Order: sequence, then C-alpha cells, then structure tokens
Amino acid sequence: MELNILMVEDDSSVAEMMELFFKKEQWNVDIARDGLEAVDKFKERPDYYDMITLDLNLPKKDGIQVAKEVRAISESVPIIMLTARDSESDQVLGLEIGADNYVTKPFSPIALIARIKALHRRAALENNDEDRKAKGDFDIVTNTLKISKIRREVYFLDKQIDGLTPKEFDLLYTMAQKPKQVFSRDKLLELVWGYEYYGEERTVDAHIKKLRQKLEEVGSQIIQTVWGVGYKFDDSQVNK
Repeated sequence: MELNILMVEDDSSVAEMMELFFKKEQWNVDIARDGLEAVDKFKERPDYYDMITLDLNLPKKDGIQVAKEVRAISESVPIIMLTARDSESDQVLGLEIGADNYVTKPFSPIALIARIKALHRRAALENNDEDRKAKGDFDIVTNTLKISKIRREVYFLDKQIDGLTPKEFDLLYTMAQKPKQVFSRDKLLELVWGYEYYGEERTVDAHIKKLRQKLEEVGSQIIQTVWGVGYKFDDSQVNK
C-alpha cells in the first residue's frame, strides 16, 4: 500500500522520526513546518495526498485554521489531528472542523501508522461505496453499457437486454471490463469456459454471433472483430 502523506509538524525531531517510519512503510511524505506552508503545499497538489497528519499547535496558522482551509478545498482527504492538548473540547473541536481522527502527543509511531492504515482503509471503502452509488450499483458503466454481475442485468443505451445466456453474459462482461483490448478466441475460452474446457474456437464465434444479434436489436455494433486475432469491446464511437 503506497501512500502520499502531508505531515504538518513544527517539531523537527518528531517530523524527522516519523519521516523515517513512513519511508520504512514505503510511503511518500512531504513535511510542512507551519500552517501557512501546509495550506500552500496542499493547494498545489490537492489530488496527490492520500492523508494529512496535522499538528494542532503551529506557527503562522494553527491546525484548526489549516483544517478549515483544507476542507474548503477537499471534503474527502483524511486528516489525523496531532495534539499535545488532552482536553475533550479540543478534540471535539478538531473533529467538528473536519478532522477524521486525532492522536494525543506523545504518541507511539507504530500506533500512528496503525491509525493511518485504518483510516485509509475506511476512506477507500467509502469511496468504493460512492462509486457504486454513482453507477447505480452497476459493476461496469461505459459510454453505452451498464452491467450488474450480481443481478445478471445488461442495459445497452438504457434499454435492458433480455434473454442473454450465461455464456453470452460472461463474454460481454469479460470484454467490457477492458474496452478496446483484443481477446483471442483461446483467451476467451480460458476466461469464460475455464482452463479445463477442450472445445473448439468456433464455440466462441457462435456465442459472439448470438450476442451481437441481441445487442443489435437495440443499438449499434459494439463487439468488433479483429481479423486474424479475435474480438474486442469498443463503444467509443457510438452516438448516444
């Protein structure tokens, strides 16, 4: 798991120690020594950072202000607040202004790394959920196609394709996962029918022909023949 971390810390000994631990995890780390530098660094590359560790007591801008300005740029980048203050009100304030978690100083580097990993996993799961919601719970969404593997449903140009056999569905699903990639007949036999299948390549041709007929009933041809090689899925030229 490679992470890009922005560590905002004015204590050089803490920053240098954590930089060693982060690099041991093979993580990339940028260090900002004050709040103003932190905001400037994040503004330069807001999509680069996977995590921010943010000290509460900083020169120029304190951690509360930094968190507010970061949240004005990105609502999703995870923030762990590092604070020497042990009061509940400071911790609540940090969470209210956008921090996702907090660690009280002095802290164990191993414990902070564990918090970072846990928060990153949680953020990744939330992002996946958002992606699935945006797709309407479809596993594949392309220019013309929506496919749900669990429901075994296919929508082409927003029209449901009924009557696909299991192998026709699996062929379409396999190729639509990698648009424009050419699949040989042997490769499709391996991926759809399995390693132990000893049928002929013409089996693929027959299923592709039937699949095309069903798709063409509602729209353009999106399964293309690459002569001498095999087949590919490509709907990039279809006008919706």
